[in-house]
Amino acid sequence: MQLLRYCVGLDISKDSLQVCLSVIDSEGRVVVKGSTKVANKTTAFAQLEQWVSKHRKTDGLPLRYVMESTGVYHEPVAWHLYQKDQSVCILLPNKAKHYLKSLGYKSKNDKIDAQGLARMGLEQQLTLWKPLSKNIYSLRLLTRQHQRFQEWKTQCRNQQHSLDHSALGDDFLTKQNTKLLAVYDQQLEALEKAIQDLIAGDAVLKAQVERLTAIKGLALLSVAVLIAETNGFEGFANQRQLVSYAGYDVIENQSGNRSGKTRISKKGNSRIRRILHLPAFNAVRFGEPTCQALYERVYRKTNTKMKAYVAVQKKLLLLTYALWRHQADYDPSYSMNQSSMCKKIVPASGTTQDQSTVAELSFG
Repeated sequence: MQLLRYCVGLDISKDSLQVCLSVIDSEGRVVVKGSTKVANKTTAFAQLEQWVSKHRKTDGLPLRYVMESTGVYHEPVAWHLYQKDQSVCILLPNKAKHYLKSLGYKSKNDKIDAQGLARMGLEQQLTLWKPLSKNIYSLRLLTRQHQRFQEWKTQCRNQQHSLDHSALGDDFLTKQNTKLLAVYDQQLEALEKAIQDLIAGDAVLKAQVERLTAIKGLALLSVAVLIAETNGFEGFANQRQLVSYAGYDVIENQSGNRSGKTRISKKGNSRIRRILHLPAFNAVRFGEPTCQALYERVYRKTNTKMKAYVAVQKKLLLLTYALWRHQADYDPSYSMNQSSMCKKIVPASGTTQDQSTVAELSFG
């Protein structure tokens, strides 16, 4: 029997890390080598490494750490391990949850969750985690803060609308809402300025953003959100993965003679779908050729405007992905057909793109 690799499962909470070290052999058997709990703070991460080194009897075998994405509580240990040149995998909670259910566990606690994560890391080929760059991490903080203020502003306006049309208004609440709306407008303006300054201060990021904002309907804020929420489109091997990440993948509901409703999954990053909602309307309204053609085609087929607009949202997302990936300029003057996105994609170097690039843009 030959041991193949080790895996450390980390079940993370605000205050502690539940740790499980497991190993898999050449026959596919998984053996737990040890479990412990350490504090979730920077000073305790060295203790974690010492414990793993002590229980890792064969140093030459590959080792990786697997954890769930738990708000921000997983970030300190993930960054620490990455800086120590360790292999780190970060999973979405629902993926780990479904895997644990498949193992037949009836109980649930931190120790069982850590064992399940370690086993999952041994049995599956998980994608290694790569942290955000400093500028994109800052951009994500700014764009998410902008979304929060925008939502609070909308709530305040809705409340004031209700007061204005109620039987008995309230002057005190009206004055409060007026002041709050002024504060929200001021803070939103400051956030937009900070986003512009951050992008302008990064020459590479600025050039990419200028390429994407050339598409009608996509303003700087929309592009900033797409970049921040996709980590500059890092980690996506193809368009299908990006579509699934954003929740635009199609879910069918058909069995035998029954044909249920087909819809998008919406199991993905909701911020991407939110920020593409209005750009899809604007792209059609202002006559962006590729988006308008898709909208008309889908609307004729389904007779449902919202389905057509969702198709435009997906097209905008994949178009930005292709242009970003190939550092290409978008030329909307291309004479289109149903399978092409644009007439000419001109790379930054000025050369003509090959047919594989054009094929990547053909997802209408």
